[in-house]
Amino acid sequence: MTDNATHKPGDPTWVDLYTADPDRAIAFYGELFGWTAERAGEEFGGYITFRKDGKAVAGAMGKTADGVESPDQWTVYLAAADAKATADAAVAHGGTVVVPPMDVGDVGAMAVLGDVGGAGVGIWQAGTFGGFETLGLVTGGKWSNHAGAPSWFELHTRDYEASLAFYRDVFGWQDPFTIADTPEFRYTTIHSTSPMLGGVMDASAFMPEGAPAGWKVYFGADDVDAAAAKVVELGGAVLVPAMDSPYGRMVGVVDPTGARFSIGGETA
Repeated sequence: MTDNATHKPGDPTWVDLYTADPDRAIAFYGELFGWTAERAGEEFGGYITFRKDGKAVAGAMGKTADGVESPDQWTVYLAAADAKATADAAVAHGGTVVVPPMDVGDVGAMAVLGDVGGAGVGIWQAGTFGGFETLGLVTGGKWSNHAGAPSWFELHTRDYEASLAFYRDVFGWQDPFTIADTPEFRYTTIHSTSPMLGGVMDASAFMPEGAPAGWKVYFGADDVDAAAAKVVELGGAVLVPAMDSPYGRMVGVVDPTGARFSIGGETA
């Protein structure tokens, strides 16, 4: 479990879903993870907050007719003390601003960037809302406090070294830890101490031609295979079959309107 006080600058602090069908998303994730949903008022565009056991775990917003054309997708937000200063730093270090910094009432301030490798990533400057109110933890392949909670955040990029430099310079990552650095597998975690929260993978060897770089979110499950089967039952699909790794069992899936995410848990 975690609370807002544990969100350090540069940490993953929130995820939200951009979806063509908010009602279907509420039904799908409610059935899959046991989430409940709260809709904000018109002043917040009807923003949806998903909760697991009463604790905020994710958000969602519906597409608007005048919105920028983009696929349904999950966005990972990293914590920042100053959204505008972080956006300015991103541009200075080769990134772009997709959604300019804006205040969200007294709740906080947000922006969305394109990093130096072309991956989208959000900024969240906490106001009255700090971000996740619970997280799953992954330590040595063991997943705990994780069922239905965000548990891991991972950047797949073709520009591995440049991306690591970008996040150090823009978000202040101080102590990333290189797990492996071979031609077959290059991976660095956000932190060198537990909970590590997530990492950066050199995906240049396996990303399909034309596929964009991007951050992915893993939600925890007690039974990864059962959760994958439930995704299909509810109208989604499995994109990457379930597999075991030294860091647990995981599967890549897509929800009914095309938003990709992953599910992770302990190996059987």
